[in-house]
Amino acid sequence: MDIIGLQTPALLVERSVLQANLDTMTQALPGARLRPHIKAHKTTALARAQAANGHRNFTCATVREMEGMARTGLGADLLLANEVLDTRRLGVLVEEGARVTVAVDSAETVVAAAEGGVKEIVVDVNIGLPRCGCPPSEAGRIADLARSRGLTVRGVMGYEGHLMMVTPESDKARMTEEAMALLLAASTDVGGDLISAGGTGTYAINTWATELQAGSYALMDTAYAALGFPFQHALSVLATVVSVSAGWAVADVGLKSLGMDHGNPTIPDAAVWFCSDEHTTFAPADGHAVRVGDRVRVLPAHIDPTVALHEAMYLVDSDEVLDRWAVDLRGW
Repeated sequence: MDIIGLQTPALLVERSVLQANLDTMTQALPGARLRPHIKAHKTTALARAQAANGHRNFTCATVREMEGMARTGLGADLLLANEVLDTRRLGVLVEEGARVTVAVDSAETVVAAAEGGVKEIVVDVNIGLPRCGCPPSEAGRIADLARSRGLTVRGVMGYEGHLMMVTPESDKARMTEEAMALLLAASTDVGGDLISAGGTGTYAINTWATELQAGSYALMDTAYAALGFPFQHALSVLATVVSVSAGWAVADVGLKSLGMDHGNPTIPDAAVWFCSDEHTTFAPADGHAVRVGDRVRVLPAHIDPTVALHEAMYLVDSDEVLDRWAVDLRGW
């Protein structure tokens, strides 16, 4: 099928670009050096492509993601990099044979892991992002509590998410080293083999972690692309031009099909004016007039929430549709 046969808006993934992105990351972080974060794509078919490239340990953001990965044969080593106070569904996965590790940062989350049937944890440490994570000085105490409840402590986790978009690179490198010094100190108190950290924004400079949790690199968005990483736009949102006026046009993709927290999307050879619920208003560049019925590819500023708004993504080779991949890990 040609993309002209797709109902819009629709997610498109260019197969060759996706594979190039996967290969580039494999060269940089082979094997267990990368634990891909599937919250970026929520798609087991894409996770299988990552596994085929040698990345078989995965990071998840929700219990639903953990369940979907485990029950499609991708549960060899899953880390839920979020605190959970009801882990009973994770305990079921353990009973079914998946390797499940959950992040903890308090006595309450330790107790929840133990009572829900989880066997392994990492201690989540606050290394500068004001979100989850215990103070570094508390990490050893939490690890001891976990061991007292019969849990295996695999190591520590910290996310320098506040540094992903920092420029220039020299500032990012310095600040990442400072953040990781906190995590390494906590690791000494906690023990275990894992020092899990990072994302696409620091994958090339975080040499302190034993594994990196990058996710956006596979599909990419305009926010990360602006920083010059060696990954290209594999994903776009296919839209149809539904109205044309003197000086502007309107496509049928809007707030309900785009993640907007990082700003407006981009349309090649056009200037995006604004997005509303179901529409994007844009001005075609000189010499690039559009007509009602034309298809345009819209590049989102933030991949993760964009993908989560769609039920499927279409693997394409230019305008040829090769496959339909369900975004099967949506929800909680």
